[in-house]
Amino acid sequence: MIVPPGSTIGIIGGGQLGRMMALAAARLGYRCHIFDPHEAPCAAEVSAEFTRGAFDDEAALARFADACDVVTYEFENVPVGPIAALGDKLRPGTRSLEIAQDRAVEKRFLEGAGARVAAWREVGSVEQLDAAVAALGVPLVLKSRRLGYDGKGQAWVRDPAEARSAWDSIGNAPAVAEAGVAFEAEFSVLIARTHDGQTRAFPPPRNVHSDGILCHSTVPAGQPIEAMAETAIATAATLADALDHVGMFTVEFFACADGALVNEIAPRVHNSGHWTIEGAVTSQFEQHVRAICGLALGSADLVADGAVMDNLIGGDVDAWAAILAAPDASLHLYHKGEARPGRKMGHVTRLK
Repeated sequence: MIVPPGSTIGIIGGGQLGRMMALAAARLGYRCHIFDPHEAPCAAEVSAEFTRGAFDDEAALARFADACDVVTYEFENVPVGPIAALGDKLRPGTRSLEIAQDRAVEKRFLEGAGARVAAWREVGSVEQLDAAVAALGVPLVLKSRRLGYDGKGQAWVRDPAEARSAWDSIGNAPAVAEAGVAFEAEFSVLIARTHDGQTRAFPPPRNVHSDGILCHSTVPAGQPIEAMAETAIATAATLADALDHVGMFTVEFFACADGALVNEIAPRVHNSGHWTIEGAVTSQFEQHVRAICGLALGSADLVADGAVMDNLIGGDVDAWAAILAAPDASLHLYHKGEARPGRKMGHVTRLK
């Protein structure tokens, strides 16, 4: 199971998560090979090799895998069928993808594993939409079952009369309806799991979102999150075990008056863990490399009293010079081209 330094790690997806993963892998002596359909993905700039190919091109994926010693992925919206052919080289496996790609499947998995989730219903027709509103009441949120991220494919229903227009706004796509949750804060558990079931979790960060996009992550998270941390970490470990997951695994939670509710899972490194690059002994990216290569997991302890990570979204990146001039700021720019509204262009971390 050990993939030694000097080997090649294949990364499916060439975005900023793949970029930071490749940088962490290089520090440990690995070469990275990016597979992505775009002409110049930002992860390819810092990797040894790049193959341009469609995520559903099985022949191209097979050639890519032949050139790699282990293969992983940086995001979950890749077709399961084609990459299933990668077999044992793929870590994590496809089960984690299958669950995370479909919100209804994910909800059933979470409930089956004993996790607490908000009340929900499937919506695939007008009749099911009306039944969901009747059962859950308002407010509720409609989320497309597939391909939603950073608030995309979501619409709130605050009055029953808004339900059909809300569904129209997400293209009448198969969806889940979730009851609105009264929560005090949002947080995430980022946990690494090895092939033999060892786990190590980072201190949970408190997360703040705007328009569905993560803006800030802070550790320590403060109350009430810290009081829920032990149980939330245990829940994340249970979910990772149920998937036989290998690598980093992220669970997003709502901190509610009666305890933590699981919002969703991400079978990968995560934006809310970017602070670990400067703020923890081992970053989430290095931890993922360690796990998929069969190496010992590193320490997840803080290196300072705490850390704050701010995303640079859209035009926020224009402040790069001022951020660089600040003595307490660690700046990461992703070199993704045009700074469109809502696009994550970089992040900055400050230690406490």
